[in-house]
Order: sequence, then C-alpha cells, then structure tokens
Amino acid sequence: MTYAGLVERPVAIGIDDKEANVRNKLSGGKITAAFLLQCLTAIETTDLRL
Repeated sequence: MTYAGLVERPVAIGIDDKEANVRNKLSGGKITAAFLLQCLTAIETTDLRL
C-alpha cells in the first residue's frame, strides 16, 4: 500500500487528508490509535497478530 493508496480510499473510513500529511504522520512515528485503525481498515487487514 502506498501513501497515495491510503488517500484514495473512501472518506467513509475517516482518512480525509492529503498524501503529504499522511506520509508525515506515518514517518513521524507518532500516530493515534484511531489513525492506525483507519489505515488497517483501508488496507483491508484481517489478521492483527503482532
């Protein structure tokens, strides 16, 4: 999944941002749990084992 791919996903999952903003959030290493869950939903993750 690319940064652009996350931005292209429907606004319904809550990611309504520019590609640069998403890139900065993820590369900065400080994201909210809500944003993490939105990203996991966007990439259609079903296996959340760490």
